[in-house]
Amino acid sequence: MSGLLRREVLILLLLLVLGGGAYLTQPWADAPAPVRRAAPAAAGQAAASGEAVADIRLDQLTSGGGAPTTVARNPFRFQERAAPVPAAATNRPVRPEFVAPPEPTGPPPPPPITLRFIGLIEAPPRTGRVAMLSDGRGGLMYGREGDTVDGRYRMLRVGTDSIEMAYVDGRGRQTIRLSGQ
Repeated sequence: MSGLLRREVLILLLLLVLGGGAYLTQPWADAPAPVRRAAPAAAGQAAASGEAVADIRLDQLTSGGGAPTTVARNPFRFQERAAPVPAAATNRPVRPEFVAPPEPTGPPPPPPITLRFIGLIEAPPRTGRVAMLSDGRGGLMYGREGDTVDGRYRMLRVGTDSIEMAYVDGRGRQTIRLSGQ
């Protein structure tokens, strides 16, 4: 072996001996091994065989670390520190406020108009545009501005791509776009 390799081996052995000695002289080397809890059946067997069972120290379980501290600082906000709340204000119980249920505003709106605008018939200028409507069951209806359609609806406006209708009494105004079907 060369002199350099021999020196490295000696240094390594010296470090191992010093590390082992330091480990054995530390306080945790003298600490007893932790007690493992046995299963209930095994605990009964241990008591029957005469083995010692470790005592439970309740005083160590009840010792607390003190009261939790409250932090008044919020690291995510840049503002002045809030004034402390007086103790008398924090001891009062909070009374919930009574909120009345909302009152109905009126009768419900009428159901939507189920007719479909499927086409437009160009009539002579004095009669105006005529809208062709379908009820979805195969029935076709026709109407101009101001006409009553199906006995329930009034045609308010006839445009090139949509119509406006409402119920005869004026409620439920609705725009129906040209669907082409």
